[in-house]
Amino acid sequence: MAMNLRKGFRFQVYEAPEQAPFDKLFEIFRELVTHTSGDVDEALDWLRELDKEYELTDENYTIDDFIEDLKAKGFLREEFKEGDGKGTEPGKGDLAITAKMERIIRQQALDQIFGKLKRSGAGNHKTGKSGQGDEHTGELREYRFGDGLEHLSMTESLKNAQIHHGMDSFSLTEDDLVVEDTQYKAQMSTVLMIDISHSMILYGEDRITPAKKVAMALAELITTRYPKDTLDILVFGNDAWPISIQELPYLKVGPYHTNTVAGLQLAMDMLRRKRNTNKQIFMITDGKPSCLRMPNGDYYKNSVGLDDLIVEKCYNMARQARKLHIPITTFMIAQDPYLMQFIRHFTEANKGKAFFTGLKGLGEMIFEDYEANRRKKLK
Repeated sequence: MAMNLRKGFRFQVYEAPEQAPFDKLFEIFRELVTHTSGDVDEALDWLRELDKEYELTDENYTIDDFIEDLKAKGFLREEFKEGDGKGTEPGKGDLAITAKMERIIRQQALDQIFGKLKRSGAGNHKTGKSGQGDEHTGELREYRFGDGLEHLSMTESLKNAQIHHGMDSFSLTEDDLVVEDTQYKAQMSTVLMIDISHSMILYGEDRITPAKKVAMALAELITTRYPKDTLDILVFGNDAWPISIQELPYLKVGPYHTNTVAGLQLAMDMLRRKRNTNKQIFMITDGKPSCLRMPNGDYYKNSVGLDDLIVEKCYNMARQARKLHIPITTFMIAQDPYLMQFIRHFTEANKGKAFFTGLKGLGEMIFEDYEANRRKKLK
């Protein structure tokens, strides 16, 4: 008797994989400490509030147990203070994240934005040019004068010798030689500019945390996948100054205007010292340029509309970067039409690129542009 077998899909309610109590809390804590700019106490306060609302822990594993595990695993350290004679108790310590935790936060940012990346062996980028490089393409061609012996395909060359001269008397001539083509590898020097003016947290929207995550992810990508590339990071408000990768988790906005010119000047100074041929500037900003530092040290500020003096200085910096073969890619978070028009003129002066985006997709855009630029000479 024939059996009537039914085929199809079976649907059921999704059940999250079982996580250990520490792993579940650690995932949440990493996100919270990024939003609090490395303030462990504030992050733990938020975690306790979430625990009350969603019952993340039970009597077998409490938040206090989690804190002890963080310290035992080397993610937190206790900074002890000396007594100051004014009532401060000696030995009372504050919790701070460790270098190990900073690395974990950067890795999480990379995973969130770019997915799980595998390490590559050499850690370099290919250009579109082929020739006497050191990255094999798998394509074969005839031998040309000047080709290195290390690029010979011995299997194909010996096969040609047998075909051309027969098996009885072995002979290998220049016409038999076959070379496996290679590609040049390119190196890139990038400066990432991050706007930390007060508008990055205005209007109830946290814009600095996504920008910070992008910077951490880009830093992790370059150090793990493209170690011969360089990444410098600077922030700009009333002035501009460089920051290290280690400082990224603690990055905050300040009561600043936006001195875009100072940021661009510092970025170009950084890139002038790099030996790499390929250089570029990525700028994440949400506001109009509203500040200049004058030769006498005073600040010229104007937050009303677009100031002609400030705007023209920005255009001049864009032209200077173009002469130095440094393209500027601007990631504009704001959507105001007059600001978008300014960025279009700025981009035209530099012959660079501009992306008009909200916070969603910012990381993906930056990574795609970085990867695309690695496949060409930026001249």
